Amino acid sequence: MDIISLNRRAVLASVEVVERVTTDDLDRPTPCDGWRLSDLLAHMIAQHYGFAAAALGDGDTMSHWSVQPVGEDPLSAYRSSAEHVVAAFASQGVLDRRFALPEISTTATLRAERAIGFHFIDYVVHAWDVAVTLAVPLVLDSDLLEAVLPLVESVPNGAERLEPGAAFAPGVDPGASVPLLSRVLAMLGRDPAWSPPTQ
Repeated sequence: MDIISLNRRAVLASVEVVERVTTDDLDRPTPCDGWRLSDLLAHMIAQHYGFAAAALGDGDTMSHWSVQPVGEDPLSAYRSSAEHVVAAFASQGVLDRRFALPEISTTATLRAERAIGFHFIDYVVHAWDVAVTLAVPLVLDSDLLEAVLPLVESVPNGAERLEPGAAFAPGVDPGASVPLLSRVLAMLGRDPAWSPPTQ
């Protein structure tokens, strides 16, 4: 599995969807409980910078993970953060490094492939979050979804998902006959049938 290439494709898919965002959309509710679209974008930007710092050996500096308001040009801010993390993951020797991801553990580092896999999962899901918030299509190739599914299946689905700030809600098994993306979403606690509430 070429995790760097797969992650890059997921990030670029998220950029394509974010390019549809206008300032009028920023107050829209999202599938992330209690988050407006501006909150989601701010989180996505911060995660890009945090993971990029981890790839470059500085992930334990908490300021890299700091969530900032998206400002007046959220598209440029998002595009810059996406380019930054893609470049960091493509840096020479990245797969030989250990990543400090303080949101997961403050005492241990993770293998690069596993850490990039977490980012890959996040941006498949977050691309969908933005797309469904905007009610626009999201096109992800089947090989990308087939690659992310076993990573999703390896994410623990225990009581930690009920804790405040958990990355994902408790997952449910939607059955083997549903589309791959719906299966991924359900296993990570998203409702694949979610749609924006009517005004």
